[in-house]
Amino acid sequence: MALSHATRVPAGSGGNRVSGRRLLAALAITQTIGYGALYYAFAVILAPLAADLHTTTTAVTGALTVSVLTGAVLAVPIGRWLDRHGGHTLMTAGSAAGAALLVAWSHVDSLWQLYAVLVGIGAASAASLYEAAFAVVIGWFTPERRSTAVLAITVVAGFASTVFMPLTGYLVDRHGWRTALLVLAAVQAVTVPLHALTVPRTARTRERTQRTPTRDAGTLRAALADRAFWLLAAGFTAHTAAITGLSVHLVAALTAWGHPPAFAATVAGLLGVLSVTGRLVTTGLQRRYRTTTITAAIFAVQGAAALALPIVGATIAGAIGAVIGFGIGFGVATIAKPVLLAERYDTHRYATLAGILVVPMTLAKAAAPLAAAAVHTSVGSYTPVLAATAACCAVAAAAIAASGRLTTAPSA
Repeated sequence: MALSHATRVPAGSGGNRVSGRRLLAALAITQTIGYGALYYAFAVILAPLAADLHTTTTAVTGALTVSVLTGAVLAVPIGRWLDRHGGHTLMTAGSAAGAALLVAWSHVDSLWQLYAVLVGIGAASAASLYEAAFAVVIGWFTPERRSTAVLAITVVAGFASTVFMPLTGYLVDRHGWRTALLVLAAVQAVTVPLHALTVPRTARTRERTQRTPTRDAGTLRAALADRAFWLLAAGFTAHTAAITGLSVHLVAALTAWGHPPAFAATVAGLLGVLSVTGRLVTTGLQRRYRTTTITAAIFAVQGAAALALPIVGATIAGAIGAVIGFGIGFGVATIAKPVLLAERYDTHRYATLAGILVVPMTLAKAAAPLAAAAVHTSVGSYTPVLAATAACCAVAAAAIAASGRLTTAPSA
């Protein structure tokens, strides 16, 4: 999805002359690599890593929980930094740290070392992945082009799981998980010069000169007093729990139902392709329907698919069909959240508001895989896990639909 023409910063904004196309191309690449190497690879490495460290998958999954909790702690401070200083330094440093930590991960020999490395990866991810990238895009592009810009990045980055889960599976099968992580570190290193050379050094465009600290504080208070903000928080938090719990354990579930590991990893990789499809469908339907209506409907479809998965998942056709039904909404929240926030609230405080919204979402992202692993360990079945996933999708659909009925945004 390319923009029709390059978007540039106006005079007096610090000398940056970064074209819109160049910025979008760089962010699309870095987000694809970052999510693939720093997040999606974990699901494939989970089982062999646990075996090598002589521990349980629940204990290893706890490291991912700690990693995303680190992101929750840093979400609001990072949002404030982005509103004030922009993303250049933060995203460059975060991507460099991510590469170094992948190397460190390949050398861990104990559980405490794994936890320490994953804490660092959580911080690196918070500084360099979607939330930081979206803040840069919202501040850089004009209102009429922001949705297209966000879509352009997420359409490409939606293939992160499709590319990196099978790639990581191949590397683990052929060379082991330690070498696989070293290869991923080399790929992650590509993101460092891309961020350094393309992300603007300024925090804002022309909007910055129109603001005052008093009005900024009033804007933030008004947004936090808006009931719709908290409905959005509830909806996206429940949905995050659903997709995170399922994505981390999907390969293990399909394997437990008798499918070969290669098939399981390939089917799980479909989530990336389907996330792109869902985003394109959502954007197309926005011409006729409200974003909240579309999002709620897709979340409801995901709930039905999650309920069907343990029933039909033992067959090849059933597994693929249920994953398609769930995957169609896998990436919808990613594009819907920034669009809804930018439409309803003052974009000058976008990164701070997004950071506040991300806190409960990140907590859900941290807790869901661990809770799913604990449930599976205790009952020996993935059926209750999928039932809980469906319930979360239902809550998400109801909350997003309710937020759409509150049509008046607050004013500062």
